[in-house]
Amino acid sequence: MNKLKLRLQLEQFFLEDIGERDLTSELIFGEDQTGKVVFLAKENGIFCGEEIIRLGYNVLSPLVDINLKVQDGDRIENGQVLAEAIGPVGALLKGERVILNLLQRMCGIATKTNEAVRVLNSSHTKICDTRKTTPGLRMLEKYAVRCGGGYNHRYGLYDAVMIKDNHISFAGSIPKAVEAARSKIGHMVKIEVETETKEQIVEAIEAGADVIMFDNRKPEEIKEWISIVPENVLTEASGGITLENLASYSDTGVDFISLGFLTHSVKALDISVKVTVG
Repeated sequence: MNKLKLRLQLEQFFLEDIGERDLTSELIFGEDQTGKVVFLAKENGIFCGEEIIRLGYNVLSPLVDINLKVQDGDRIENGQVLAEAIGPVGALLKGERVILNLLQRMCGIATKTNEAVRVLNSSHTKICDTRKTTPGLRMLEKYAVRCGGGYNHRYGLYDAVMIKDNHISFAGSIPKAVEAARSKIGHMVKIEVETETKEQIVEAIEAGADVIMFDNRKPEEIKEWISIVPENVLTEASGGITLENLASYSDTGVDFISLGFLTHSVKALDISVKVTVG
């Protein structure tokens, strides 16, 4: 995770919440009053957010000391102390809500990803995310997927060519779309083609696609069609795959399964903050 970018994001998040000042804290507490806040897990899951706590409070005050009890990727249990922050009460209270909101969401994503990995239970197929992330939080949400044992798909429209049905319609055909892209990109950029039929798979392979996506296909179809895909071409399944039917894809042979629900509709993990007056 890019710490420079994270710091800039945290500054913007704090500005949104604090505005000109934390009116309540500044009216009640003096600058020299110190205290401690404890982050406490309220349910089981996977922890993600070391730098959110550490760097978040550092942005507000270098006088805040952080004592992390867990590391990113650790399994946590209900009632477990995750971290302690000790320092000026004003800084502790200003940062509490923003830090907690981010922490809960990232832990929720890491936990859901880990659950998906365990449900799939495959030594070959990898679970990965999609671009269905919260605008502004993609870096954090994709990092959380990695903490949960998953992998990242492309980060945006800029780092890979992914030819979907609309691209194919506008271009006229899969070969035309692949040829146009291939003629203008460097050798480091992969081309993925979304397919829905066996005929499209053949077209994409003959056109030189690096990755074949089986879009909204049932496990039985994928098992049948994957046999025609050369070993040097990666495969991905996506669309219509839920936590409930995920296990049925474990023996399809695909290299990746991309799941939008890891980030777009995940439930935040319940974490609370308790305070101690210093």
